[in-house]
Amino acid sequence: MADILAALRSLMASHSPPLDALAVPSEDYHQSEYVSARDKRREFVSGFTGSAGLALITMNEARLWTDGRYFLQASQELSDQWKLMRLGEDPGVDIWMADNLPNNAAVGIDPWCISVDTAQRWERAFAKKRQKLVQTSTNLVDEVWKNRPPAETNPVIIQPVEFTGRSVADKLEDLRERLMQEKAQGIIITALDEVAWLYNVRGTDVSYCPVVHAFAIVTSKSAFFYVDKKKVSSEVNSHMEENGIEVREYGEVSSDVALLASNQLRPSPVTDITENDINEEEEKTCGFIWVDPGSCCYALYSKLDSDKVVLQQSPLAIAKAIKNPVELDGLRKAHIRDGAAVVQYLVWLDKQMQENYGAAGYFLEVESKNKKQQSSETMKLTEVSASDKLESFRASKEHFKGLSFPTISSVGPNAAIIHYSPDAETCSELDPDSIYLFDSGAQYQDGTTDITRTVHFGKPSSHEKACYTAVLKGHISLGNARFPNGTAGMMSFFSCSFNWLVGYWASLVPREG
Repeated sequence: MADILAALRSLMASHSPPLDALAVPSEDYHQSEYVSARDKRREFVSGFTGSAGLALITMNEARLWTDGRYFLQASQELSDQWKLMRLGEDPGVDIWMADNLPNNAAVGIDPWCISVDTAQRWERAFAKKRQKLVQTSTNLVDEVWKNRPPAETNPVIIQPVEFTGRSVADKLEDLRERLMQEKAQGIIITALDEVAWLYNVRGTDVSYCPVVHAFAIVTSKSAFFYVDKKKVSSEVNSHMEENGIEVREYGEVSSDVALLASNQLRPSPVTDITENDINEEEEKTCGFIWVDPGSCCYALYSKLDSDKVVLQQSPLAIAKAIKNPVELDGLRKAHIRDGAAVVQYLVWLDKQMQENYGAAGYFLEVESKNKKQQSSETMKLTEVSASDKLESFRASKEHFKGLSFPTISSVGPNAAIIHYSPDAETCSELDPDSIYLFDSGAQYQDGTTDITRTVHFGKPSSHEKACYTAVLKGHISLGNARFPNGTAGMMSFFSCSFNWLVGYWASLVPREG
């Protein structure tokens, strides 16, 4: 890590203008929460492997901001050269920079990896001391990352209407109606899930997420799909042509946004739409361009006239969230299949715990027998081998496409670690006298699942029972609570934390005796 920081500081010093700080966020060009291996720049520079966080490098400091899910993990993974900044406890990164960097300080950013919202918030914080954001022409991390993984070239996959419930044509028609309502001539769609939803395509460019790296631009009369053309088969090309969508290279989105801003973006001549048709439609608009400030990168926004931008949440966010009958049916079926896999797993695991470790069993209220001595023929159960077995049960189900996130399989104290990630070399062996928690899910072609269960295969202690019951009672009360209109959705996060709290409380309070 020392060599990486030294190399980055050398580039910062030689940059024009010289940079007082360099921000390295977790996000990719699409502001994704989960990114491909080649986009894990923050992980590369800091060593912190969690999914959320931001690294800030100055000439004499290196700080990592992350949220409460990762405080313990970050403290274990960061070297002595890094200082952990705890969101909710320490000043936010914008406040810290404004207070601690000198007047007129230059903060370097890759504008492709920073959202409009974030950039504008930082600029407001910088105003008092005339600090400024500097958009670097290249990502400085990429310049020092010698073994950076190659770009994914996985094929684009068509998602059939039998699973989507709506055609691309229907979705485009609704989107264009929203554009007319906002007097917008076009919209730039950058969120990977929204591009996939709108064009009824899927991909495997990001682990655990069925998306493809792509942008989209939709106007009143045209539509564009920006993707590495090596990923596009003749079948996908036909799918796009049938829906009036032109496929262009991924990198062309930058120049096309500039053309869109000047009303010069046109489809290629191979189309039935004439320029007169387009001009006539555009005369009905005021030339506004719709941009979602939370998902659009600052690089694309900077090419637009800020006075002619509709800065508000993408209309696809709500459209995507409101499931149609076909999608609802698919979700139900996916959860039924997934639930069956989990039940199979629990039955298998219960039997293994009894046979291998002399456990009383999940449904019995008796003391565990003495642990059996494992023979060479007895399978040793670890957090990783158990999670692999769970994946195999899921893989046997119809429409299975993979896991929806890395399985969190955790025993005893590990069950108290939020987002614990077991490693085959260091993970714990299962123990009939300890709590076992698994948090897992799958991607099926008709739905995504996420399920957490906390179980005990021996006799839980009175302390463990008390913790479990207290958390259960709290969640029953939460389920019966009435929330006032306007309560932030984030507040409901705690309603899904039951299993984690059980393990956490049980690990904090001393056991009896």
